Amino acid sequence: MPQKDRSDVPIIVRITDIVEECQDVKTYFFNYPHDARPGQFVMVWIPGVDEIPLSVSYLNDSKGITVKFIGEATWAMDSLGVGDRIGIRGPYGTFFERNESGNLLVVAGGIGIAPLAPAIEELAGEGTQVTLALGAVTASELLFVKRLHDVCALNIATDDGSKGYHGFVTDLANKLLKEGKFEGIFTCGPEIMLKKVVDFALEKEIPVWACLERFMKCGVGICDSCAISGCLVCRDGPVFSGETLKELGDFGKFRRDSSGKRVRL
Repeated sequence: MPQKDRSDVPIIVRITDIVEECQDVKTYFFNYPHDARPGQFVMVWIPGVDEIPLSVSYLNDSKGITVKFIGEATWAMDSLGVGDRIGIRGPYGTFFERNESGNLLVVAGGIGIAPLAPAIEELAGEGTQVTLALGAVTASELLFVKRLHDVCALNIATDDGSKGYHGFVTDLANKLLKEGKFEGIFTCGPEIMLKKVVDFALEKEIPVWACLERFMKCGVGICDSCAISGCLVCRDGPVFSGETLKELGDFGKFRRDSSGKRVRL
């Protein structure tokens, strides 16, 4: 169920620290009174620019959001410094539930590791055996390697072969599934990647949960901009079970642009 402890109006916070993770990716830390669960998101208001959804990547007393600079609002965040103010409301949405049964495989592509990292830390701390397949285009774009190295069994894939397995992270995940037994899969990343992970999980009858990204304007189920086959990602997700996703015809095929038009992925 979505978290009830949240703010539905922006709370103005000061940025307390900024960490440059890699080129065009930074983590922004701030103090925020409402707790979040792994996989949930907050709506971030950049004054004078826009409000956008971002996953919570650190869940301690000092919350963190990890941002990849890809559009006007995120590039505006690149100009912010420690002490600058942003607005936060939320957290919103469903989350990765605690896994009670044995080994867990986590498959992350690029910035998709942001909502998964807190889940890995939480579950590993409770004794779950976590294996991570972490993918990126190239080694310089890998995120949270030092953070997660001693927390889980870390396996790396890069498209160009600059580090770890040479190929797609989905191929690495398939390899790991053939070598070991897993009772569950968590995944987040580009939707084409998620579709492959969900499909082979369902084929192998392994429970799977995927965190989706969609264009959002409100975050609370009003504007319908994040609609996917009758569901709303902000309200019914962003974390969906594989059983739900297999019933959503647009999953892995279509998204909606800023005007609401369905466009092919």
